[in-house]
Amino acid sequence: MVEIVKSGGWLMAPIILCAIIAMGIILERFWTLQQKRVIPEDLTSKVWGWVKKDQLDQKQIQSLHQGSPLGQILAAGLINRDRERAVMKDSIEDTGRHVVHELERYLETLGTIAAITPLLGLLGTVIGMVKVFTAITTHGVGNPTVLAGGIAEALITTAAGLTVAIPALIGYRYYRNRVDTLVVDMEKEAIKLVEALHRRQQKDGE
Repeated sequence: MVEIVKSGGWLMAPIILCAIIAMGIILERFWTLQQKRVIPEDLTSKVWGWVKKDQLDQKQIQSLHQGSPLGQILAAGLINRDRERAVMKDSIEDTGRHVVHELERYLETLGTIAAITPLLGLLGTVIGMVKVFTAITTHGVGNPTVLAGGIAEALITTAAGLTVAIPALIGYRYYRNRVDTLVVDMEKEAIKLVEALHRRQQKDGE
């Protein structure tokens, strides 16, 4: 394996670095974007139970905010639960934008890696072929050993670049869709809470 990496030339170093970063992002997002971590089961029902029993205080809201991304959004609505519905929705939407940004963290880096590693491989191919033609010009085509180094560099860097780019692209697309699905689910939960609080306000105002 070490000999193969050496045969690929200096461009193998950034390709390997990209592979390490991509693997780290994929594993980190796999842990972070789990359904139970982003949208804990029955969280909205539990919060509504606190509201109905008048058990909601600042400490619980703070704990809710720190517990999960959905908790952050619900906490934003609960802080403004005694204000107008529009104010409540605006605060939830503002917090939601920050939450979505956190869910999408590192995904652009993963997408960039998926885009640049094939180009690094292509650059390695070009450099390897330049070495081949330089060797042909200097030594002719009679000595295949002289040509082998440049051909190996061309093929190895291309293969390495694609080997990194393909899983990185798959990970990028998968987690993009995963974030979109989680955002839709969080919106549904937030709307349920807003509507329930609004109905409670109307009932109290009668």
